[in-house]
Amino acid sequence: MTKNWKRTLAIADDHTLVAGGLARLLSDYHDIAGVAASGSTLVELLEQAPVDCVLLDVSMPEQNGLDVLPELRRRWPGLKIVILTMHNDRVLADAAMRLGANGFLPKDVRLAELLMAIDLVAAGRTYISPRVPAHTDQVGIHALHPSLLALTPRQEQVLTMVADGKSTAAIARSLHLSESTVTFHRANIRRKLGITSDHGFHEFAALVRQMLRERRLDA
Repeated sequence: MTKNWKRTLAIADDHTLVAGGLARLLSDYHDIAGVAASGSTLVELLEQAPVDCVLLDVSMPEQNGLDVLPELRRRWPGLKIVILTMHNDRVLADAAMRLGANGFLPKDVRLAELLMAIDLVAAGRTYISPRVPAHTDQVGIHALHPSLLALTPRQEQVLTMVADGKSTAAIARSLHLSESTVTFHRANIRRKLGITSDHGFHEFAALVRQMLRERRLDA
């Protein structure tokens, strides 16, 4: 493991508690220039306070992490970018690295691994956590279209089950949730995807089902 030198970091994550907790943990080891809740506010932060490394979430409003990555790489070629996400998926990791990320870690890694990743990318190396599967037989729905990156893992489950033709009651039984909770998730999925009707939601779910089938046939 490389020696830990103090560097200046920025954190981009739209979950305030997660970002704040991460900033507090890392402040013992590095200088924290600031926390951004979206891709656009991250760019504004970097314009005001250049940093050595950005810890970048994928699921954010306005611009998700993959959307903002090319702009960061173009405007700050020397910036080190580590993706830190709840989506532990090889397809997503490979896409992020192709777009210019230097590292990719799921959010459930230990602090020691995150610190090591920051050190390694600062030294000019790339790093993908060994927790990320080397390959995947299942294609996460968020890998099908950028808009799906806004969904939480639970919302992905619900959308996938709707795509499989399951009713609200059947989804509730399968996930051990109340029907009202499933209805709440469906409404939030529609809001995040900009779908205004239940009919449109089912049409979109059918499209997701078709895309998943095509990706699995190509695998």
